Amino acid sequence: MPAYVSQAQLVDRFGDAMLRQLTSRTVPSGAIDAAVVTRAITDAGATIDGYLAGRYQLPLPSVPALLVPVASAIAIYLLHGQLTTEKIRLDYQDALKALSNIASGTIRLDVAGAEPAGNQSSGAPQTNAPARPISNGPIGGFI
Repeated sequence: MPAYVSQAQLVDRFGDAMLRQLTSRTVPSGAIDAAVVTRAITDAGATIDGYLAGRYQLPLPSVPALLVPVASAIAIYLLHGQLTTEKIRLDYQDALKALSNIASGTIRLDVAGAEPAGNQSSGAPQTNAPARPISNGPIGGFI
């Protein structure tokens, strides 16, 4: 499973200090614990794949730009654990809403060849009956 976000992207988005603080589980070492970040990134990816699996063929051939902030919000929420702020919680909820919209087809990801053939429908019913001519003349043959 490819990662939807990297540790470097999390540092870029949230800052080195926040990741150091969130990943120092036992003794603060002054460095980011890469194993803890990797676990959060992996868990965020599993969450995303759970939403995408019904609509897209996984793994995706590339990471759509839309999924990077979604994965970032989920990973940082997971890193916060029980001590999350209101902003982080709301970002997480927004990320899950975005994933729900992707899963329902309201939002489409720009990844060529990843959507299964069965999901190409616009949602409108399809028929194969011939078109019936309609005229303003009298209807014959009816009693």
